[in-house]
Amino acid sequence: MPIDDKYDVIVVGGGNAGLNAAITVADAGAKVLLLEVAPKNQRGGNSRHVRNFRCSHDVPLGVLPESYNHDQFRQDIIQVTEGNTDLNLLDLLVTNSSDCYLWLEKLGVRFQKALSGTLQLNKSNAFYLGGGTALLNTLYAVAETKGIEIIYEAKIKDIVIKNKAFESIKLKENESDISIEASSLILASGGFQANKEWLENIWGSKAKNFIVRGSSYDRGEILKIMMSSDADVVGDEDQCHAIAVDARSPEYDGGIVTRIDCITHGIVINKHGERFYDEGEDIWPKRYAIWGRLIAMQEDQIAYAIIDSKMLNQFVPTVLDPIVGNTIEEVANQISVDSERLNQTLHNFNASISKTHYDHSKLDGCSTENIVPIKSNWARKIDTPPYYAYPLKPGITFTYMGLKVDSQARVQFNGKASENIFAAGEIMAGNILGRGYVAGIGMTIGTVFGRLAGQHAYG
Repeated sequence: MPIDDKYDVIVVGGGNAGLNAAITVADAGAKVLLLEVAPKNQRGGNSRHVRNFRCSHDVPLGVLPESYNHDQFRQDIIQVTEGNTDLNLLDLLVTNSSDCYLWLEKLGVRFQKALSGTLQLNKSNAFYLGGGTALLNTLYAVAETKGIEIIYEAKIKDIVIKNKAFESIKLKENESDISIEASSLILASGGFQANKEWLENIWGSKAKNFIVRGSSYDRGEILKIMMSSDADVVGDEDQCHAIAVDARSPEYDGGIVTRIDCITHGIVINKHGERFYDEGEDIWPKRYAIWGRLIAMQEDQIAYAIIDSKMLNQFVPTVLDPIVGNTIEEVANQISVDSERLNQTLHNFNASISKTHYDHSKLDGCSTENIVPIKSNWARKIDTPPYYAYPLKPGITFTYMGLKVDSQARVQFNGKASENIFAAGEIMAGNILGRGYVAGIGMTIGTVFGRLAGQHAYG
């Protein structure tokens, strides 16, 4: 495709945030260029692997059978971030999330009801029919019908900024460099989680054992360019969405299916056979994203989830089969954990349980007693063979440190907003997520701020 040297708006990043921005600004009549670093068959960054997004609604909406109002949504984010969030931008996010369902539906995105194993999200989160790939295919088809020009495998060398204003972007095209101007720039290029060198600067040698759940193209090059141009940054560089994934997963791009969801049903031990955290602290969609960091702090960044046959069919099925044994000794030998120590850990855990009103559909108060760490809910004896183990490693989804923005998604420089540089999605998620995570919020941030950026970038 021939490239013009002037556009109204350039969007960098072809995932959910970038597509929502590009479609919004194209609807306003702008000439739009979208730059996607990945090849076409890997387009869309982490959006390829998602399942759902979270939105507020005062009444049942589409596949969402109950209300989930502004205050409930807001409080969930404040709780998981422990207040480490920009409250003004949070309110903006929650308010604007309320019409995202109908916006996406109008574009042709289809939804389905929550499936077994995800029912704790059935009132708050809308699940994309066909998942993230179907979402992306729909949005790309819309973008093409609206005349948005798309360049795959875009090699961005530099962004020219003067006095907080965007002037041009420099691309490597074959053996030469080209410069493209635009009136506005929208950055939706993701985090830096696939940049292992950057992660090692933060985490040290621990990062060598991290698994990157999503795109290998999210290396943070655009964020680095913006930081070198003195753009304001928000968030701590070690904060991220990191969960427990199967330790046998591929290093990159394993996606949602690598996640292990049985932690609340059993116990988690380190390589020494010892528990190290409360597996039943809260409902899974609010706390699953703490486990990557917890495992990262264990020796060799390895842990194991242990369950018995009572729990095997109580959670989302896994792609890889669990390790199985008729005795705890058999399991211990297969995971190279001292069997005597693991037996003692299980004995102590089972002996600490006196309550029997187990109910995994809610916080059931079935807790352990006189044991550290406590298991606050869903404590159930592990005593029915065969026994199962899943090896766990930290699976990093996206990083939180990113560009500081205002209520119009404009990037800040020394506390002042640029008139023509905007950001949406993971590259600015740290404005909302100082720490912690709640299911579906990443896609909400991308959809809401993508649309906001598009609304203010042209006209």
